[in-house]
Amino acid sequence: MGLQTLMAQAQRAARGKSLPPVHLWNPPNCGDIGMKILRDGTWIYGGTPIGRKALVRLFATILRLDEDGVHYLVTPVEKIPIAVEDAPFQAVLMTAKGKGAKQVLYFETNVGDMVAADETHFLRFRFDQDDAPHPYVMVRSGLMARLARPVFYQLVELAVTHRSQFGIWSGGAFFPMMPQEHLQGQARLRRQR
Repeated sequence: MGLQTLMAQAQRAARGKSLPPVHLWNPPNCGDIGMKILRDGTWIYGGTPIGRKALVRLFATILRLDEDGVHYLVTPVEKIPIAVEDAPFQAVLMTAKGKGAKQVLYFETNVGDMVAADETHFLRFRFDQDDAPHPYVMVRSGLMARLARPVFYQLVELAVTHRSQFGIWSGGAFFPMMPQEHLQGQARLRRQR
């Protein structure tokens, strides 16, 4: 199966609906066709970036994360694995409304999804070996968006301390930006210096 066939099926699946019901479809796995999403959100097919934003947005509507931990492009008749280096989407814009515990943060992704962070669309912070934070927001059905660096800087500017934890309010939920044990470990290191 080629890219043209997948495009046609995705267009049929998405026609007339905001998001196709990919969670209801259980087609056979048709095998790898060489699609990948890079860490920066670039979609690749056959080693070449997909330059048409409308096509990337279309594919994003049929993207699903299955229980096996693999991302798939899913239509009613076929399922194709897609390699994802980090998160399938990037949050490229953020808008804050309100203040403090009543604040709501709205994120827009590189594929046009809009999401308000709350208990369902939670913020998550992962740390690498160098203690560098990697922030994410849940977009839908297990699909995460990594916050672009400028968006993360905006987020940090809005962060507060709540019950001895540094984090951010959105949608009535508080999201710690660092686990308590991480903060305690950092404090121990500072005392030892």
